[in-house]
Amino acid sequence: MAGRHRYPQEPMANETMTNPPVCNYEGSDYQTSFWEQGGREYEDRAEAIALRKLLPKSGKIMLELGAGAGRNTPRYAGFERIVLLDYSTTQLAQAQERLGRGGKHIYVAADIYRLPFREGLFDAATMIRTLHHMADAPRALAQIRDALSPGATFILEFANKLNLKSILRYWLGRQVWNPFGLEPVEFVKLNFDFHPKAIRNWLGELGFSIERTLAVSHFRLEILKRAVPAKLLAALDGLFQPTGALWQLTPSVFLKARMPENKHGKNLIPDRVIDLFKCPDCGNQKLEEREGHLYCPQCDAKWALREGIYDFREKL
Repeated sequence: MAGRHRYPQEPMANETMTNPPVCNYEGSDYQTSFWEQGGREYEDRAEAIALRKLLPKSGKIMLELGAGAGRNTPRYAGFERIVLLDYSTTQLAQAQERLGRGGKHIYVAADIYRLPFREGLFDAATMIRTLHHMADAPRALAQIRDALSPGATFILEFANKLNLKSILRYWLGRQVWNPFGLEPVEFVKLNFDFHPKAIRNWLGELGFSIERTLAVSHFRLEILKRAVPAKLLAALDGLFQPTGALWQLTPSVFLKARMPENKHGKNLIPDRVIDLFKCPDCGNQKLEEREGHLYCPQCDAKWALREGIYDFREKL
């Protein structure tokens, strides 16, 4: 399978509350089974190196899309506030166990196709190992664009269909789909690989400028991971990552994109958490905090607040 290792406990596709469907990791042990016990130390270290190369050293408020159990969140320590967004409350609860509740971390359960944030809010966002679950990637990217402030940085990782393994399999007749085509390929239900040019086109149409491209996970072969220590293998990967400016043949690609600047400056960041949100149903930006939920006086919607997690997936 090109571009991604298959997760042993496939996440559920939730097609009732959203269109297009979302990939729901509710109840899964993804952090433990995939990352901690699944032999992914090399990939984790290689991604950490890529993030260090691309991420701003500091900032006001970061949006981490597809945060899961908070694997990458400590790598954003330079930001004053970090919003962890995931569709799964199970994953967010695991993130709370790792990072603590309250403080600089804000936990939000929501659909990326219907983000519950005011426009122009975040001065940075990351989306790592998440776009490959998006059946309508341009629509998801448009939502993210709207949530970013002028001049904001967007770090995007995507599963690359143009990787060397896929090309060789196609040439040898062992793979039906064409890795050179721009259309996404769904290799497992709600798991997509993308062509780098298609990603660049979508970002360009949304007004982003791409500042840097890194090719990541050059050595994602089991024989290499068993023979070479993960720390050394990741260090070698880091040396090759800048070749992404010339070609992208690895299963994972990282992009650093930027929103255009605004001559009027950036938006002010609200002090109160509730003022970060808008109603995802009607867009009202003046929600009211009540016992156990947020209330929208414009459309009468109620959004749950449970165990420190703001839940915008479905109304109460």
